[in-house]
Amino acid sequence: MNAIPERPTRVLVVDDEEQIRRALRSILRTRHYTVDEAATGEAALVAAIDHPPDLVILDLMLPDMSGIEVCRELRTWLVAPILVLSVRAEEEDKIRALDEGADDYLTKPFSAGELLARIRALLRRAADRYAPPPVLTTGDLTVDIARRSVTLAGEAVALTPTEFDILALLARNAGCVVTHKAILESVWGPEWNEDRQTLRAHVSNLRRKIERRPGGRRYVITEPGGGLQVRGAARRRTGRRRRLVGRSRRSASAGLIG
Repeated sequence: MNAIPERPTRVLVVDDEEQIRRALRSILRTRHYTVDEAATGEAALVAAIDHPPDLVILDLMLPDMSGIEVCRELRTWLVAPILVLSVRAEEEDKIRALDEGADDYLTKPFSAGELLARIRALLRRAADRYAPPPVLTTGDLTVDIARRSVTLAGEAVALTPTEFDILALLARNAGCVVTHKAILESVWGPEWNEDRQTLRAHVSNLRRKIERRPGGRRYVITEPGGGLQVRGAARRRTGRRRRLVGRSRRSASAGLIG
């Protein structure tokens, strides 16, 4: 008999098939998990922000965006385990999902017993880890990683996606020098790791937007040796998280579901 978890564990189920969601809901709730559901990628991203999950069960085939895109977007801030549940059994699909941030991959049809065992294993591995919270502040500057928004002294700052990605990377590693190469590889990809001119242009634009007040605080600091840092960000936690260290990047008779 399965033990009741010490506290309700929240699982986000992302699948466009109502039958699959209903089956997963029944399996998980009988084991005392709290279940949130989403039928689209966009709904999944909103649900993850509003109610941060302890684990995500993610289908790859969604009506508005691919599960890979959802996984990639979640991984910009969410560190909870992601279990892909898909009819796609090809090796290349599994490799791509795992490379994009999934922690495990289970193909449909699946047995309830194996699914629950994989969930328990993922939660055990995640239990003792920590991560940056979705919201980070330093001085008057606030960076909301999940909502991809920035405010300065309470006023919204309009950043381009690239400017935000640079600032978010630095904020997540506050107090540490992030090399130019690491920034280029994280934001643009490994093939851009020598394009310092592009990085300088975006950082210059970023500074104009968040350091626009005369005599105001400088947030993005250039360090000798070829790196940048945001100094002393105060991290505001939202729920149970883990901290990451590092800077670079259907057969009923057979008991099967799917």
